[in-house]
Amino acid sequence: MVIYVKKMKPGDALVLFVLLAIGVTAAIWAGVMHLDRSAAEDVPVSKVRDELLALEVSGWVDAPPYDRAEFGEPWADVDMNGCDTRNDILARDMDRVVFRRNSTCVVAAGILNDPYTGNTLYFERGDTTSPLVQIDHVVPLSNAWFAGAWQWDLAKREQFANDPQNLLAVDGQANEEKANLTADKWLPENSDYHCAYVARQVHVKHVWGLSVKEKERQAMIDVLSKCPVVEVPAP
Repeated sequence: MVIYVKKMKPGDALVLFVLLAIGVTAAIWAGVMHLDRSAAEDVPVSKVRDELLALEVSGWVDAPPYDRAEFGEPWADVDMNGCDTRNDILARDMDRVVFRRNSTCVVAAGILNDPYTGNTLYFERGDTTSPLVQIDHVVPLSNAWFAGAWQWDLAKREQFANDPQNLLAVDGQANEEKANLTADKWLPENSDYHCAYVARQVHVKHVWGLSVKEKERQAMIDVLSKCPVVEVPAP
């Protein structure tokens, strides 16, 4: 049994409700945590547009084939906080987070307001249920590889692969449909998130010095042209 606890306004009673969980029998309530999604901040679209226009536009790149192993062990604890990156992002992006018994790291359950579909997802850790919520690299690793990461050393690539600014907990099917597609070939089903999605891609590429393809760049310009203010991850 997993117990979700919702924090109410001061003075209100706690509201408890129970979700029978399959495969999460070891989980108990160990505290509730929710942080704003990547501590995002609103900025004028002109700032993001300037970042986009400053990116190198690249053509064909004579780089070695992409290999996920070139970005290090998946979900490494690069910030040395004792918790792997996947659990860090699950805890950051979900509401009513429940941790595994005797753990303040391993997320057993939670509720995700999915930015890609606009749906509310109920996450339960388990062999068949965990994949329903996945952690997306907003700038896909394979795209980053050909956009310049192939020239980095392994340590830098591992840092990039675990950069919270480039990671979001999202609907698993949407993440799989996106795969390694760039903005000219894929945008979230939830059109209300297009501005924030593209702004995050642009900002991440700007911070890490990655290039864009011409069609990718134009698609980003088209999206940003409809956004008066955009949300980007704070440093």
